[in-house]
Amino acid sequence: MADTQVDEKQAAKAERHAARLARLIGSFAKEHGGAEGQIAYLGQKGARIVLVGEDGGWGDLVAPTHAVALSAVEKSGITVHEDFDGEFAAKVKTGPYEWSRMAGIQLGGPKNS
Repeated sequence: MADTQVDEKQAAKAERHAARLARLIGSFAKEHGGAEGQIAYLGQKGARIVLVGEDGGWGDLVAPTHAVALSAVEKSGITVHEDFDGEFAAKVKTGPYEWSRMAGIQLGGPKNS
């Protein structure tokens, strides 16, 4: 009986987390004229929901599990891609900040202090 109560509490917590993430996804979509996403497995840390807006803006959210991430994107109603490649990846717009950050990771690239 105690296991049932724990399972119910965990399920309720997962549902609340998915609903919160869905609201955040919805806000992002509204701000960017719509959105599409992709769920990436992060191992024990959970799953990353990568979002790309219709205007090229992008961001991400982290869910504690893949199931919570999947529930969140389903609740939000966005299109979800299997992979982050092709036409979907081409929608991302980056600016000088992102380019300097990426270049700083490479050997000999500028430092971002």
